[in-house]
Amino acid sequence: MTSDSAASEAEATARRCVEAMYADDRTCQSLGITIDQVGPGRATAHLKLADTMVNGHGTAHGGYLFLLADAAFAYACNTHDVATVAQAAQVTFLRPASAGDELAAEAVERSRFGRSGIYDVTVRRADGKVIAEFRGQSQSLPGQRVTSSGPQSKDR
Repeated sequence: MTSDSAASEAEATARRCVEAMYADDRTCQSLGITIDQVGPGRATAHLKLADTMVNGHGTAHGGYLFLLADAAFAYACNTHDVATVAQAAQVTFLRPASAGDELAAEAVERSRFGRSGIYDVTVRRADGKVIAEFRGQSQSLPGQRVTSSGPQSKDR
């Protein structure tokens, strides 16, 4: 297999994984979060902030910003067709966002080793201003794939 065909297959696998996950992702679907620009170890999630997503200060509730970043992280770390979950995550809020703002969260794999991974996510407004930075650590689930129903962990 040439490097071009291997890269093409990896891109196709990433897309299949995202489609399989999104089909059952009621949270993203109900909030209007969409996932695009996917590839091995990367994904971008989009959200338009609704009036119901702001706090008492009139700015985006941090929980929604975390959720958007976490969604991009989840999709990015599942693009290798190995079921993977969050082990830990941290977010730093840098600027406020408001109702009506279009946000994009871009997740990028920094390192994958054994069953663990590290991913960085940047959340931006449509004007390019960075709203938040997120770092997630992932843990893969042995014997479980994203695109097929494998054995389920008893720890779930």
